[in-house]
Amino acid sequence: MGYHISSYTKRKAKRLGVEVRLSTRKGKKIDVYKHGKKVASIGALGYDDFTTYSKKNKSLAKERQRLYHIRHKKDSSRKGSPGYYALELLW
Repeated sequence: MGYHISSYTKRKAKRLGVEVRLSTRKGKKIDVYKHGKKVASIGALGYDDFTTYSKKNKSLAKERQRLYHIRHKKDSSRKGSPGYYALELLW
């Protein structure tokens, strides 16, 4: 299963001041780099993200996004953590 980094994710990465590349880790979607140094590997390949859901059904994507934000509120609150980047870049 291949993953393609969406323009949505690239746009959000630029806003955060990070670079995204396809992950070198097995089972992950994206590697996040800041100042040339890898800071996180995010997104499990087996799970959809906002852009994947958007291709299927826009209203479903919005609902999944809302639920993801609720479910991951605690692990995404620390800026610079993998959870933070997953929430900000994929959702």
